[in-house]
Amino acid sequence: MRLHRLDVTAFGPFGGSQSVDFDTLSAAGLFLLHGPTGAGKTSVLDAVCYALYGAVPGARHSGQGLSLRSDHADPATRTEVRLELTVAGRRLEITRQPPWERPKKRGTGTTLDKAQSWLRAYDPAAGTWRDRSRSHQEIGEEITQLLGMSREQFCQVVLLPQGDFARFLRADAEARARLLGRLFDTRRFADVEKRLAERRRATEARVREGDAALLADAHRMQQEAGDAMELPELAPGEPGLAEAVLAAAAVARSTARERLTVAHCRLTAAESAQAAADRALAEVRELARLQDRFAEARRRAGHLEEQAGAHREAQARMERGRKAETVAPALELRGAAEAEHRLTAAAETHARGLLPQSFADAGAAGLAAAARRAAEELGGLESARRAEQRLAELVAERAGLDRQEGADEEALREAGTWLAGWDALRAGLHHRLESAQEAATRAEQLAVQREPARRRLDAARLRDRLAGDMETTRQRALDSERDALAARAHWLDLKEQRLNGIAAELAVNLTDGEPCAVCGATEHPAPARRVAGHVDREAEERALAAHQRADERRAESERRLGVVREALAAATAEAGDTPTEQLAAQADELEREYTRARRAASGLHATREELRRAEQERERRLADRQQAEVRAASRLTRRDTLDQERALLEKELAQARGAAGSVAARAAQLERLTARLTDAADATRAAEDSARRLKDADARLADAAYRAGFVTPRDAAAALLDDAAHRDLQHLLDARQSEEAAVRAILAEADTAAAARRPPADLEAAERAAASAAGRLREAASARDAAARCRAELDRLSARAADGIRGLAPLREEYDRVARLAALTAGTSADNERRMRLESYVLAARLEQVAAAATVRLRSMSAGRYTLVHSDDRTGRGRSGLGLHVVDAWTGRERDTATLSGGETFFASLALALGLADVVTDEAGGVRLDTLFIDEGFGSLDDQTLDEVLDVLDSLRERDRSVGIVSHVADLRRRVHAQLEVVKGRSGSTLRSLG
Repeated sequence: MRLHRLDVTAFGPFGGSQSVDFDTLSAAGLFLLHGPTGAGKTSVLDAVCYALYGAVPGARHSGQGLSLRSDHADPATRTEVRLELTVAGRRLEITRQPPWERPKKRGTGTTLDKAQSWLRAYDPAAGTWRDRSRSHQEIGEEITQLLGMSREQFCQVVLLPQGDFARFLRADAEARARLLGRLFDTRRFADVEKRLAERRRATEARVREGDAALLADAHRMQQEAGDAMELPELAPGEPGLAEAVLAAAAVARSTARERLTVAHCRLTAAESAQAAADRALAEVRELARLQDRFAEARRRAGHLEEQAGAHREAQARMERGRKAETVAPALELRGAAEAEHRLTAAAETHARGLLPQSFADAGAAGLAAAARRAAEELGGLESARRAEQRLAELVAERAGLDRQEGADEEALREAGTWLAGWDALRAGLHHRLESAQEAATRAEQLAVQREPARRRLDAARLRDRLAGDMETTRQRALDSERDALAARAHWLDLKEQRLNGIAAELAVNLTDGEPCAVCGATEHPAPARRVAGHVDREAEERALAAHQRADERRAESERRLGVVREALAAATAEAGDTPTEQLAAQADELEREYTRARRAASGLHATREELRRAEQERERRLADRQQAEVRAASRLTRRDTLDQERALLEKELAQARGAAGSVAARAAQLERLTARLTDAADATRAAEDSARRLKDADARLADAAYRAGFVTPRDAAAALLDDAAHRDLQHLLDARQSEEAAVRAILAEADTAAAARRPPADLEAAERAAASAAGRLREAASARDAAARCRAELDRLSARAADGIRGLAPLREEYDRVARLAALTAGTSADNERRMRLESYVLAARLEQVAAAATVRLRSMSAGRYTLVHSDDRTGRGRSGLGLHVVDAWTGRERDTATLSGGETFFASLALALGLADVVTDEAGGVRLDTLFIDEGFGSLDDQTLDEVLDVLDSLRERDRSVGIVSHVADLRRRVHAQLEVVKGRSGSTLRSLG
């Protein structure tokens, strides 16, 4: 991957549009990105990461979108990042625009535009750019696939971040595991651990479930067997449970078979005793039945003798009833004629009571003629009815015109009053609208001034605080410089003393016959002797170490002084020389003016709406007044027409209704009279016809009664039986006859008479004996059935338990195998001596590769002194696998990375980062990374180490790589010629290429 060009607009600290030509910077192989603290050096790297992945690195990842926009940008300028790069042999251009809260095109306020992305690819054949996608998701997936790295991996491999690898170098195993897990994506191995643990829990649960089912069957067998079975005191999952349950079940089945044999013998004896008792009870019951039958027949014969007189009377009554049946038709005819006559007479009386007194003696013909005359008069009133209805309509319409006239007069008065005050109302609303618009304009002007005033106040406060820290920091830097010079002078003095006495030091190792290391002579006649105060190598090295430590403290003090000085200069440039109190007062006054202007402008929309409603109301009232005037003119003509038609109709109706209140009342009178006359005529004719039919029925009834042998029709009616009485009397006679025959038959039976001569039967004693035998039989049968059910249930449960044990055996074997694997991968098994999890084992292999790759560069940076090695030793009671140590070639000892000094930690971290980049690149499929960035840390190095580190970084050019160093260390500006400077200003930062 090689970067070519980066364009940013309104991004981070860059208020305008800035461009970076990476091709020019990368030509030198090593370039420097520098600028004051807070100017935006890291924002350049953020822009690269945002263009590729749509997000910025590390801790700055929170609050994406609106927070990426520059506070210095013009409100109408949209934030945009465009990156041109070559990856996997393809030249691409990525453009991203985060969400933007822009001013509305119409009205006031802002609206939110969504984020947008573009991906274009360069076509070398056509020499043009071609669009590939505008989808955030598609672009992200394609970039990730081409680079072979996620955003986290890219930020660790390409944008080597501030302090991350120093923390990784000193971190414990858990922290290293988290970072390596993200970079190498070892989640699949963690998933294997999780899957094995889940399978172990699942199989364990199934084994326990099978044992629980086995114990449940054992409890049911114990319930069936009672005290013949004892359960084993074992829990589900414990060994030996299945064998103990099967043994107890075998004992219970044997006992159940013995109990079933005894129950069969008892049941056979009880069945024989119950059969003999049943035969004796049947004989006693038959004797008792025959004796009761003979006694009942004698009692029934005596009862028949007592009822002989009533029987003869019933026979005589039945005979008279048969004679009266010949007179029944005449009686029915006479009763119907009498009922009809009563009804018609009552109807006639009622109908005549409703007529006027003048029709009291009129016959049916006279009443019918009077009804015809009243109907003819009623037909003549139809035209008068229509005239009366029209008159009512005229009266209602005339009243409606009067009501409309009153409403129009009231509307005209109200419209006139409102329109009279229109000019004053309109002038007041226009004045309020102009005031609100002026306040809104003032508020917008003040809003633009608020943010610069707040930033200037914050800068003034920072300026005052840094001014107080400046003197303290300067004094510390001077003290550190004096200490460093003194330590250097002491070291050089000791070094000179050692060189002066080096002959004595070399003479210690001289041996007769052995050549001298200096001159080669084998004879040593006058070797030098050490004098008092001789300086040896150890003393010189201690002085050198002290000098190096003092020099490191001096460099750190100078770095801190430079940071404070730059921060103070930036704060002074932002705030100027104005006192902080004056800036605070100006900011407060500006805030109060802005609040007042906002409050005054808040009624602008409401005032416009009120003016619009008032104008609409004026138009409506003018239209209502014009319509009311038109309606008043048309009402005059309509009122005269209605009055003329009303006079003509009233004259016509006065003639038609006569003495009645209205034509309808007169018509109702005639309708009632016609109906009553017609009803009275019909009722009179019906009464006359029913009287003739009643007279004829009386004559026929007298003749029929005489022929049947009755003196009068009344006697015949008394002797007549209705259907119910006839059936009851006949049933009584038939029952008497049947009872006499039945009694004679029973008294003639031989066995019944013989039983009557025997002693009375003792039925209660026989029933008690039979019931006792039946109870003993039921008890024996129940005992036999219970024993049979117990044996069958024990056989069934034993077979099911045996089947369950056989079926559970493969599952128990699977559980043992899965449990061993899960414990091994989780690091809890005794076979896993180092308690190393599967994921940790994979990460340890990756860490070993990283350490080997980092050692190549670490040896160059440390002049061959240090080597990084991976350690899988356990720390305390924790797990092993991710230890990282450093081997010191000067001492030959291995020690913890936390013991390295600040400068050593930096170049060890840098070597580790570069090694990790190589390993991750290989892991990602060998994607070539031609551009790397290293962010800060060079201020902790002395001149010699800095040269060695730069040599290592410069060697990366051999593989056509370019390395960008992000730092504000002044010495790097002299050593690295290709530079990209970030210039900080009050209107935002800018980029400038140097060298």
